Amino acid sequence: MTVLAQTLPGAGTGRRPARQMVRAYVALTKPRIIELLLVTTVPVMILARRGLPSWWLIVATLVGGTFAAGSANTINCFVDRDIDKVMRRTSRRPLARALVRPAEALRFGIALGVVATLVLGFTVNWPSALLADAAILFYVFVYTLGLKRRTPSNIVIGGAAGCFPVLIGWSAVTGGVGWPAVVLFAVIFAWTPPHFWALAMKFRDDYAAAGVPMLPVVADAKTVTRKIVGYSYLMVAVSFVLVPVGHAGLLYLVAAVVLGAWFLVEAHRLSAHTRAGEDPKPMRLFHLSITYLTLLFAAIAVGQFVK
Repeated sequence: MTVLAQTLPGAGTGRRPARQMVRAYVALTKPRIIELLLVTTVPVMILARRGLPSWWLIVATLVGGTFAAGSANTINCFVDRDIDKVMRRTSRRPLARALVRPAEALRFGIALGVVATLVLGFTVNWPSALLADAAILFYVFVYTLGLKRRTPSNIVIGGAAGCFPVLIGWSAVTGGVGWPAVVLFAVIFAWTPPHFWALAMKFRDDYAAAGVPMLPVVADAKTVTRKIVGYSYLMVAVSFVLVPVGHAGLLYLVAAVVLGAWFLVEAHRLSAHTRAGEDPKPMRLFHLSITYLTLLFAAIAVGQFVK
């Protein structure tokens, strides 16, 4: 706590209470994003074990994964602090509000990455630790530094960073990467563009003001929604592959069909409203996409106990 206190402006003068300080550092890690990443980890571990892994292994994997995701997100906040100040959606992040010094945020992010590597390496296995490191490096260097401000394909390629938790979960149980994990990697990879483009449609003006070429900034709404529909079909199609490849079971198949149909209906609704010149309400698809992924992975887990 003393170390953290020294990283904030006004620390030691009584102007920044410890609770506010802790909240600022936690906010740097983007906890809501971490929650979604962890939702995809445990079901994959259950699928790999064909049952419930040891609680110790689950906890160790989740703790290490949390530190790894927190590391990537914190360094992302460090790199993007200039545009976060411009965008209304991100203007209250700690670095945008100068609640944390940039150098201290960077050190904090790197420290989280080191802790993640050690936790996963010594308590889970080193393949999982290396996969976590790869996810951090991909998110920071490929997406944040390499693609985000340069190409509208940023989230398509860079979104792969968010797919690594399924590989880490599988590796934690088996020590390697199997085809079922690869299939789920592909599901999340195809899920990411509809999920994020729906959000970017809502905050198009934010991204435009920040000079970030998200697809809704550089393309018309009809093109964006057409691509959303295309990736949605790809996502649903790939989700079915887990049945023969991962022996996911009947419950998962039913869930994949029902949830997939629901997602496709909403994607087509978004496209239809856009073509008609009506308010497409893209946040409906954004929130649905989170529900879709959560329930699909829940079906993976429950399906291993319901035969």
